[in-house]
Amino acid sequence: MEQSTCADQFQEQVVEKYSEMVYRLAFSQLRSKTDADDVYQEVFFRYFRRQPSFQSEEHRKAWLLRVTMNCCKKLWASSWRRKIVFWEEGEETFSFPDPEVNELREQLLRLPSSYRAVVHLFYFEDMSVEEVAQILGRKPSTVRTQLTRARRLLHKYFDED
Repeated sequence: MEQSTCADQFQEQVVEKYSEMVYRLAFSQLRSKTDADDVYQEVFFRYFRRQPSFQSEEHRKAWLLRVTMNCCKKLWASSWRRKIVFWEEGEETFSFPDPEVNELREQLLRLPSSYRAVVHLFYFEDMSVEEVAQILGRKPSTVRTQLTRARRLLHKYFDED
């Protein structure tokens, strides 16, 4: 019984520590609270079902981010998803108290998904270019190029508005 309690506490700590990171990345990729919730649940379900061992906390974080990206890709590629119609006006979103943060979030969501992932991991998860490249399965030079292009697009979006 005591061992089960320790395992439960550890699981709660992992969820508490990484839940926001997983959810933010899922939302930045999918632009839907409902879909982000689904991915969030799937990621932690896989984590607890497989109970992988890690060399470090950075390894655990990288695994969670990689699984989150894979779940997002899987959701986008599903045949069900390709057949449904989205209504942008009706899509659930969340807002921040600061209007400038909301404006930035809106502009980030306009980026192509490959750029959103790179920007999110680099700026919001404070990962290096090499770490981002490893998680996304890309070359570091590709990540640098995507960051540069994403910055240019963001400048363009802000200039338009």
